[in-house]
Amino acid sequence: MTAHDKATSDRIAHLAALVLKRKPVSETEKELAGSALAQHHTNKHTSARIGKVAGHVLGDSHACAEARELAGSVLSQVRKLGGGSPER
Repeated sequence: MTAHDKATSDRIAHLAALVLKRKPVSETEKELAGSALAQHHTNKHTSARIGKVAGHVLGDSHACAEARELAGSVLSQVRKLGGGSPER
């Protein structure tokens, strides 16, 4: 792992697992939780599409705390090609 790589923490992975077990859960929460779990103890990064979803969740004042925390985590792991920001 280089200085610029980030990984999903055990705490975020646990939160993601709890969100996936919870009923009801929105499709957006499922996507964010799945992305966070996929990046736990792997070299995977967030896709641009999930990065956009995460950005929308963070901008939504009605999003629940768990969704916002997962969104922040996966958004921090978007691979930036060429040093730029992901498209919005």
